[in-house]
Amino acid sequence: MSIHKEGINTLLLVLVLLIIINAVVFYFYPDIAVLKVTVIFFSLPVFFFFLYFFRYPNRTIVYDEKVVLSPADGKVVVIEEIVEENYFNEKRIQVSIFMSPLNVHANWYPINGKIMTSKYLKGKYLVAWHPKASSDNERTEIEIEMANGIGILVKQIAGAVARRIVYYPRKGDIVKQGAELGFIKFGSRVDLILPLSANINVELNEKVKGGISQIATFD
Repeated sequence: MSIHKEGINTLLLVLVLLIIINAVVFYFYPDIAVLKVTVIFFSLPVFFFFLYFFRYPNRTIVYDEKVVLSPADGKVVVIEEIVEENYFNEKRIQVSIFMSPLNVHANWYPINGKIMTSKYLKGKYLVAWHPKASSDNERTEIEIEMANGIGILVKQIAGAVARRIVYYPRKGDIVKQGAELGFIKFGSRVDLILPLSANINVELNEKVKGGISQIATFD
């Protein structure tokens, strides 16, 4: 377990702010013991929350080209058939994973393949489990094509709290299953748009782990 690189600056900022707050209280109110204890007991949980949020687990990836691995830690909140009109123009299966503030917020590539599209879209900040979050919220859309020509779409979606999505792929990149795709700060969700031929291996409300849980398989 380590600290994710996207959290270093945030952790330093939080630490500096907490030190300043404590220094002000101890300097101007040296005789108010209750206030000093309160500030200390406030500062420690706040800092350790951010430390916990930006944790980055060491995981062993079991590679399998017939498997779609989970791109995120969280809970499966949507499994439904949709009509995808922007990339594939056909019926597809959408699997959505909600990431609470307590989940690891790194994201991983679910398959091997080539990046056909990688773009960021501005949008709203509806709660991450809202039905229209997938199409209306701030998000990234990353289309990955496997060697056999099958393509899937991964969406990183901002929620009501999340205000920063970090994504690493660029069009034309060759990516490896289980490698890091990006990071979403605070509550958010990740959508997988899969072919109807995919065999879905998860159920609603099931908890999954990024780079480990098998979301779907191909025959």
